[in-house]
Amino acid sequence: MLDSFLTFINQQGLAPEREICLLAVSGGVDSVVLMHLFHKMGWKAGVAHCNFGLRGEESEGDEKFVKELAAHYGFNFYSKSFDVKHFAKQHSVSTQMAARELRYPWFEEIRQQQGYRWIATAHHANDSLETLLLNLVRGTGLPGMTGISGKYNYLIRPLLLAKKEEILACAAEHGLEWREDRSNDTDDYKRNLIRHKVIPVFQQLNPSLERTFNVTSERLRGANSLLNEFLKHWKAATIVTRQNEIRISKQSLLSASEPTYRLCYLLEEFGFSYQQAGQIVAGLHGISGRKFYSVSHILLIDRTDLIIKEKVSNDSVASLEIHEAAGTFQLDDFSILFLAGESDSDFPTINSKDTIIVDASKLKFPLSIKKWTLGDVFQPFGMKGKKKKLSDLFIDLKMDRFQKENIYVLLNGNEEVIWVIGVRSDERYRVEDSATNVITISVSNKI
Repeated sequence: MLDSFLTFINQQGLAPEREICLLAVSGGVDSVVLMHLFHKMGWKAGVAHCNFGLRGEESEGDEKFVKELAAHYGFNFYSKSFDVKHFAKQHSVSTQMAARELRYPWFEEIRQQQGYRWIATAHHANDSLETLLLNLVRGTGLPGMTGISGKYNYLIRPLLLAKKEEILACAAEHGLEWREDRSNDTDDYKRNLIRHKVIPVFQQLNPSLERTFNVTSERLRGANSLLNEFLKHWKAATIVTRQNEIRISKQSLLSASEPTYRLCYLLEEFGFSYQQAGQIVAGLHGISGRKFYSVSHILLIDRTDLIIKEKVSNDSVASLEIHEAAGTFQLDDFSILFLAGESDSDFPTINSKDTIIVDASKLKFPLSIKKWTLGDVFQPFGMKGKKKKLSDLFIDLKMDRFQKENIYVLLNGNEEVIWVIGVRSDERYRVEDSATNVITISVSNKI
């Protein structure tokens, strides 16, 4: 047992004699042995115990036991009670997941406040194997097949190379006492079912199952690290960020090996699943315009690219009335500035993408701003009175669907289009030589 413990410490390059650890201790045999080994090596440590109150008086007994044992070893003791059932109900998660989400932030809080270098848990080889099998049942990628990591950020698992049998033998050899959690004996939880029913079958096939798994897990972890290193460089050369959208070349996916796996790697951070990545790849040869949704983002299959955008809040203003030609008006994620003045050199009669100058006498208030609709028609500036559908204009400009959905129009009181905002103005509202008053209209932060 001590050999497995010290082997882990050496492999991970740890120095517990000077890098003090905070030990997560439940009172079960695994965490009690972890405490014993730290004490045996003469290393200082702190002990953190979570009281989840799931077993009534037994939970109170666990806390008292751990507190007394920490005092016996000369370790600082920290404890906290949590209302796990309320948290689980509030966040719609299992009791086990709720306990996890509560305890680790608290451990980290103690680590930072009290100056501990590491947080050590008592997970062992059997726990890692059970995690792999659980992930396999749930559906997992390569990371889920590597079991539990020995070291992650400030979290270490010094017993990870030890089997459960070794831990029990160590406790017996040194006459250690611990607390039993009777829920571990039932098959009500998936992990217990795997522990009691599934793993024994595998152990009949391979008595050295845990040792074999440790080697396989290490190899898979290495393979996953190399794969991520390759994909990281490929991602940097593949993804293009433009303002508030991400673009992925369809050709870069179609010309690469394993496009679904590659795409899944690119899309994970945006909340898309492996199944969705497969559906997207299958749709690359189809008609453009198809959309896919995650909790936080939308993906559009366009003509040449996949375009990813964050979902827009439904709280944004969809339309706006303007009753006077002065001031700044906010709508959605952009603002419109109206500035009135006389027609002279301060107001040149030229238009740009973000600014137009119109003849004030031609405006009928209230003006309005709203998103364009399919039947909208205008007379584009510079086309000498010829009419054009906005939908045709967008086709000429090769706008993708996301860009079209973000187009607003400024309408006169008679519903004529004054300006396709940020795109093109209407010829009818140009400033003639006879104009005496003009209005400059500018847009800012328009995507």
